[in-house]
Amino acid sequence: MGAKSFDMIVIGAGPGGYVAAIRGAQLGLKVAIVEREHMGGICLNWGCIPTKAMLRSSEIFHFMHRASEYGLKAEGIGFDLDAVVKRSRGVAKQLNSGVTHLLKKNKVTAFMGEATVTAKGKVSVKTDKGTEALESANIVLATGARARELPGLEADGDLVWTYKHALVPKRMPNKLLVIGSGAIGIEFASFYNTLGAEVTVVEVMDRILPVEDAEISSFAKKAFEKQGMTIREKAMVKQLDRGKGKVTAHIEQGGKVETSEYDTVISAVGIVGNTEGLGLEALGVKVDRTHVVTDPFCRTGVEGVYAIGDLAGAPWLAHKASHEGVMVAELIAGGHPHAVDPDSIAGCTYCHPQVASVGLTEAQAKEQGYEIKVGRFPFIGNGKAIALGEPEGLVKTVFDAKTGALLGAHMIGAEVTELIQGYVVGRQLETTEEDLMQTVFPHPTLSEMMHESVLDAWGRAIHF
Repeated sequence: MGAKSFDMIVIGAGPGGYVAAIRGAQLGLKVAIVEREHMGGICLNWGCIPTKAMLRSSEIFHFMHRASEYGLKAEGIGFDLDAVVKRSRGVAKQLNSGVTHLLKKNKVTAFMGEATVTAKGKVSVKTDKGTEALESANIVLATGARARELPGLEADGDLVWTYKHALVPKRMPNKLLVIGSGAIGIEFASFYNTLGAEVTVVEVMDRILPVEDAEISSFAKKAFEKQGMTIREKAMVKQLDRGKGKVTAHIEQGGKVETSEYDTVISAVGIVGNTEGLGLEALGVKVDRTHVVTDPFCRTGVEGVYAIGDLAGAPWLAHKASHEGVMVAELIAGGHPHAVDPDSIAGCTYCHPQVASVGLTEAQAKEQGYEIKVGRFPFIGNGKAIALGEPEGLVKTVFDAKTGALLGAHMIGAEVTELIQGYVVGRQLETTEEDLMQTVFPHPTLSEMMHESVLDAWGRAIHF
């Protein structure tokens, strides 16, 4: 049997890979996709989607406790962790089979197995049934990333968990230590805290959610502390002593090391790219700190080899991977797509309160030499937020004072992960403050705060 020939081979079927495959097929290419575990990758099966399902359960639990504020009665409120997890797994399964269906519908040939690029244009796939030889002039690497493990803090699935263990917990943590306060750490801290765990978050940087605007980080910290979390910034977990049913953590802060006991630890200290076993070294593909080095069009420098998504570097976001997948498919099909601009990609964290942002923070804008105007609007000034019983939050906008260009937008509060897209579209259309000021926002909505924040940057806010 000779090698099976394709116009494009995609390795990895996460939100980067499967989208690239579908777009390639739409453009008339003959496409193969190789996946070693689950269609939909980490995002659908062990990341974005199942975490949102679990966070939704904890959000509803939070509101059940506040029933009386809404003139409602709810007594004997409780939760069944197994049922919460079961719902989350059901949501993931539904989407996983959805991806399988979409690939089939678009006539993409799927191979389940481990792929290695054996030579330029040649891919070998180890499946249950043996080895398949594939060939194509265009190979797209979309193998994603996995949790970074720090020496001495490795997960064991019993006392120390990664995100995977935290998604299918064998017990409800009583005293939980979360190491790392990026989106993943904060989302799990928020989930378990809402269900009643005593949560401590340790962050090595000088603030939690370190990629966000400093004002948003500080607002989040206050909100989490009010909910009973302990936040320790500029702190480091030096070692974990594992005992029977408990872990003693040595935490260094301000030059002092203290020990505290926990029954569960979640490690969320970043990710490393899945570069192993692909044959990258032999091909001459450059890898820098576990991530494949690419140009703005995701080309690796080796002809016909592309890398997209988490494998190709920050920001580590599913929607960035998908967009890159579409771009690469269009490039391969002979099109002229635009490169993906990382500054125009929104980041969303689904803790309670939610956090969302796009573009430059106030500090970054100043560092880049912009003369800026900053607008802010608090949720407490918005009718819809008060009616929802969600008056805590902030919308902040950063503009170039000279041109009126929207440089960045930063939000914390109810439903901001949905609202942020208004500013993302604005940036894509190269909007100025004048365009945004003249836009009519519907009333009563949370989106009106986006209008007011823009007005405030020019001293024109009406409701505050």
